[in-house]
Amino acid sequence: MAIDRLRLSFQGLSFLDAVAARPERSVRLTRAPAPHLLLWAADDLAEVFRSERDMCLEQSDTLRPLVGSTSLLFANGPRHDAYRQVIGPALRGKRLTCHIPAIRTIAEQAGDELAMRRSFVVPEWARRVTLRVIGHILLGDGNSALLTRVDTLVEQILGTPWRTLRYRYLRPPAPVPSLWSAFLRDRDMLREELKSLRPPLASGCPVLAAELASGKPPLGPLDGDELADQLISLIFAGHETTASAIAWTLYWLAGHDRVRGDLKAELAASPADGSSAADLPLLDAVCRESLRITPPATLAGNRTLTTDGELLGRPWARGTTLTPCVYAAHRQPDLYPRPERFDPGRFLGRKWPGQQYLPFGGGTRRCLGADLAMLEMRMVIAAVLRRVELGRPGPRDGIPRRRGPAMGPPPTLTLAVGPCP
Repeated sequence: MAIDRLRLSFQGLSFLDAVAARPERSVRLTRAPAPHLLLWAADDLAEVFRSERDMCLEQSDTLRPLVGSTSLLFANGPRHDAYRQVIGPALRGKRLTCHIPAIRTIAEQAGDELAMRRSFVVPEWARRVTLRVIGHILLGDGNSALLTRVDTLVEQILGTPWRTLRYRYLRPPAPVPSLWSAFLRDRDMLREELKSLRPPLASGCPVLAAELASGKPPLGPLDGDELADQLISLIFAGHETTASAIAWTLYWLAGHDRVRGDLKAELAASPADGSSAADLPLLDAVCRESLRITPPATLAGNRTLTTDGELLGRPWARGTTLTPCVYAAHRQPDLYPRPERFDPGRFLGRKWPGQQYLPFGGGTRRCLGADLAMLEMRMVIAAVLRRVELGRPGPRDGIPRRRGPAMGPPPTLTLAVGPCP
């Protein structure tokens, strides 16, 4: 069965498409002594999320060199809890509301930029927009050069599937000239700069980096290396997948004239900026359907059992790994009829349970930035559609590409833009 693990690693979505229709809704990627299961049945996912206290999240071989060994993305136990207590409140509720004026300005400026063009490369443009947003929340304003260096470092290793394969599997000793050695050099220079950073207040809103560096409970003091790990982790996680989600949403809207027309009508009838889902329900549904059909994260992390125990109706040994599959869960025809069809109506007047709809993962590992990502998607899409008309995408523009552990649109995805009628 190890062949399936290799197929998942190298074939990606084609492998998931091939297995998604299996009636058991699971694949055993490896057998004993360390079984590894890929799961997407709703009941199984619910049980996994309920049982996370008996599991630890494995670090990613792809991301660990980038985000560091102490990254909050892979923290477990009390340390994971402490990071959630500090970061979670900063990215939702009143604390998030504090940043809405700045996000609105960024979204409107991004829309104005498109109004002066005839076309744009969507993924590249979206990354610039989301990088500004997370930079404002995390570091305050005035750090654009530093943020660009982070994005350049990510692009260096994840920009194409070939780069990612070379980066992950060809790691000669550092003195040997290679993509790996160049990455290590650039990463270490970036880390030193982050360790000496002293973030200011941003427009009267608390800057998240300052809170991480405050030394207050429950985290306590962070040394320079751990602080650098968290800053890189938050910059990466805070813009990479959201940019992909925005790019996909624009792609789907460009190819569906009726949906786009209905959404433009909703926007024309309301002055709302998208910061509230209730004000623009179709806009929110469009964003949620985009996350269903093209979730940036196809898998929700590898969870490994820390003790022997019973799960999913049978005993499992310590060391067993369970991986929720977001992509396959979102393509079950009994839940989502004609799952390959872009249909925002699935989310109008309906809230799906977390084991059936999980673009941000689930359980205690659910993405801390989920509320920020949804707000950002709505505000950027609203700003764009109020300023330009989108041209239809090309026939091959919707073929997803591996981007590290995530799924992104083709890096060359280009949409024509014109004045609104």
